[in-house]
Amino acid sequence: MDPILAEIYSTVLEAAPFVIAAYALIWLVLLIYVAIVLSRLKATEKRMTLLEDLLAASPVVAASPAPASEARSSAAADDARE
Repeated sequence: MDPILAEIYSTVLEAAPFVIAAYALIWLVLLIYVAIVLSRLKATEKRMTLLEDLLAASPVVAASPAPASEARSSAAADDARE
């Protein structure tokens, strides 16, 4: 074997455990990050569901007038019918 290649291979083989450890650490950090994001997403979805239920049950929202944009479009529709 060429002595230069032997030196390169010996350097690579000595560093292999460090490379494997670095890749394992990167995957572990990525996995933890994804787990944290998913848990926060689930918590946010629960809060959104609770807010939607509270808004649906609120008498103030049910009795509130339509927004101005809806009032204008319904007025325009009434004018078109006439």
